Amino acid sequence: MTRSSLARFVRAIAALAVVVALAASFAGAGAAAGATYAALGDSYSSGVGTGSYTVDSACKRSVYAYPYLWTQKHAGTALSFVACSGAKTSDLLSTQIQAVTSATTLVTMTIGGNDIGFANLIYQCTLSDCSAALDSTRVNLAATLGAALDNVYTTVKSRAAIGAKIVVLGYPRVFSGASCFGSLGISATEETKANQLSDALDQLTATRAATDGVTYKSAVSAFTGHAVCSSSAWLNGLNLFNTGESYHPNRAGHSSGYLPLVTAVTG
Repeated sequence: MTRSSLARFVRAIAALAVVVALAASFAGAGAAAGATYAALGDSYSSGVGTGSYTVDSACKRSVYAYPYLWTQKHAGTALSFVACSGAKTSDLLSTQIQAVTSATTLVTMTIGGNDIGFANLIYQCTLSDCSAALDSTRVNLAATLGAALDNVYTTVKSRAAIGAKIVVLGYPRVFSGASCFGSLGISATEETKANQLSDALDQLTATRAATDGVTYKSAVSAFTGHAVCSSSAWLNGLNLFNTGESYHPNRAGHSSGYLPLVTAVTG
């Protein structure tokens, strides 16, 4: 190799090294910046059931809820945690949607349960027969909730960054088929019908999410074996001293149930 050829070779290697260094630098900067994350939704996203609401006591936002746990595992995340206990689709669109901007790269939510009064139905079951109410709600589910879900998903998608991950999480089946104090007052038939309503809501949400181009992650399989009265329950049963905690995911439900569903989409 001549001296001039050697010089050209050295310059080429040096230039390549600069390109590699710059690429690594940009990649590191992107990783450090992290996600801009809007956590929307209702009590299943705010953390009701975990027993600690130091983030926001009015909306019952918890450091044990899956949005906060995800942020702890992803350094550099800018979290806007606006999920609120009792929220309906209309609340999400009126008071939570401002958290989603053109800079938002990740959105998660559970929504729809309060629109159909699911929690109230289960509470009704503890006091009197709720079979007819559960059946009626299931039969009318699409008419009651379908368009509202479409409105939420399309609005969120239109506001978020292009290519943002929009992850809709479902609700689990509440009952395991076993009996314990946590299912006090609820018959086996009512448990079956409540789970059928959960399945119908799961199917409707999956269909609407697919149509609207957002990602849906069902919680039914994830929570199987961990429903109320299971030996390793991820859902609280009836709590007579604090009824609002009843039939919601506990800390394990968020860390072992919902968090992995989000991570399966985001990494």
